[in-house]
Amino acid sequence: MSGWTSGPRKTLRARTIGAIADVDPESTPGYDGDKKSGAHDLAEIGETLSALQEQLYAEGRSGGDRSVLVVLQGMDTAGKGGIVRHVGGLMDPQGLTVTGFGKPTQAESEHDFLWRIRNALPAPGRIGIFDRSHYEDVLPVRVHELVPESVWRGRYDEINAFEAELAASGTSIVKCALVVSKAEQKSRLAERLERPDKFWKYDPNDLAERALWDEYLEAYQEVFDRTDTDAAPWHLIPADRKWFARLAVARLLVETLESLDLSWPPADFDVEAQKKRVAALAD
Repeated sequence: MSGWTSGPRKTLRARTIGAIADVDPESTPGYDGDKKSGAHDLAEIGETLSALQEQLYAEGRSGGDRSVLVVLQGMDTAGKGGIVRHVGGLMDPQGLTVTGFGKPTQAESEHDFLWRIRNALPAPGRIGIFDRSHYEDVLPVRVHELVPESVWRGRYDEINAFEAELAASGTSIVKCALVVSKAEQKSRLAERLERPDKFWKYDPNDLAERALWDEYLEAYQEVFDRTDTDAAPWHLIPADRKWFARLAVARLLVETLESLDLSWPPADFDVEAQKKRVAALAD
């Protein structure tokens, strides 16, 4: 039986859960189950998610214009890659696109900061997952003072206008900030140094970023204060318990798809006539 006592669209909404600095990364807001029940519920949600995704995909193949975009942000080791694998892995790849955004390439730097984002948006009928996103341009760009303050401050309004445009055109936006504690981050960094299969994930620069923890918290809080809108809501997801973070994102995605009131596209051919043609085929 599901351990959810209230849906994450409401419980984890940034304006509901409070300041990021006050979020307990080990908590499981709205969910009273444990890791075992979480695994059961994730598998159950996977079946629902798969069915809803197929309906969305069918709608897109039939001329529909709706899509879903999941935006993942979080400190290093917060678990964005795990969300992509464990939640994205519940869906059919043909209806899913995953894009990771790192440092802009030379070509990307020659355009405005939203250019590469627009080029990666999910097509109608598809679900897109962004591992980092346009918010990099008001997070590390701000913290490291890569552009003047007058530039990055102006981007909040640009982002809100961009996301409002997306929502109006049929894209449902689900923004998730994974909140990990400093203690858990340290543990995860240490694990990467103990396992040869994790060496590739370790980046010495992560330690420099960790030294700017408070500056990042301040930057994240302004992101939520300025860009948590009804058209594109932010959700703060405690991420010390990986199983809960994955379950919460999956449930958010299901709730979003359910809100679209999807249905199967009607046949664009004479069903009875085609039944007769198939019945007449030789065995």
